[in-house]
Amino acid sequence: MENKIENVVIIGSGPAGLTAAIYAARANLTPLMIEGYETGGQLMTTTEVENYPGFAHGIQGPDLMAVIRQQAERFGTRFITKNVTKVDFSKRPFKIWVDKEEYQARTVIISTGATAKYIGLPNEMRMIGKGVSACATCDGAFFRNVPVAVVGGGDTAMEEANFLTRFASKVYIIHRRDEFRASKIMADRILSNPKVEVIWDSAVTDILGENLVNGLKLKNLKTNDTRTLEVEGLFVAIGHKPNTDLFKGMLEMNDVGYLVTKPRSTYTSIDGVFAAGDVADPIYRQAITAAGTGCMAAIDAERWLENHGH
Repeated sequence: MENKIENVVIIGSGPAGLTAAIYAARANLTPLMIEGYETGGQLMTTTEVENYPGFAHGIQGPDLMAVIRQQAERFGTRFITKNVTKVDFSKRPFKIWVDKEEYQARTVIISTGATAKYIGLPNEMRMIGKGVSACATCDGAFFRNVPVAVVGGGDTAMEEANFLTRFASKVYIIHRRDEFRASKIMADRILSNPKVEVIWDSAVTDILGENLVNGLKLKNLKTNDTRTLEVEGLFVAIGHKPNTDLFKGMLEMNDVGYLVTKPRSTYTSIDGVFAAGDVADPIYRQAITAAGTGCMAAIDAERWLENHGH
């Protein structure tokens, strides 16, 4: 193994990475996936997935990832269930370290995803999938004709709240300040929507409910008054953090840390390094779009290898 150079190393194991693995394996590139300790990406914390094509009656997030992983394995993908600790993309072959073990690669596909930012409340993680969500597009349809709350004040929070008004009986927006950070057009749209009520200068201090959310404890940050708000869902819309710390100073990123890819491709700023899924997508952030760019990355890598005589 000492001097083996892999054709493709895939870092990260969500829908993007596993789809890239399926395509790369079927192209006889025998990909090596370093899937990390937290395998499967954000879908592992999702309960019911109803919008992934091919599952007419829905599927549990972890079950979906298990099926896709089996498919990648069936075609010959090899897996290392550890985290990448260091990379060196300064010269070829590229070097990737897992603890002290070094791997070399002709091409690398980065699909490390992004992590939703949460408030940090004790009950928050326990209630994910039981009324707490960070994606209205994914979960909004489960909240028909019930009141829900959105935490945040930027464009993302406005978009989530607007989307939720299609399903929920009422949408509360809870914001720490007395004005939104969102663009004026987005804020005006929300403020003029009769189904939306804004609770200003307030923070969520606790999430109530045993197996399902049934309320929130709120604190007014100016008066210190507390109250209980009866809702059945809490959507946290305070942003996402792309998992790109490993690549800082090496690959071009935007100001938030998302990897920048060349238009209509998965090429990053380093030739032979590709990015797929939420790590390079601050806009759509869906399992199906991640899978689509995973397919693109594998095809880009395959063509790159062919053009470079491998």
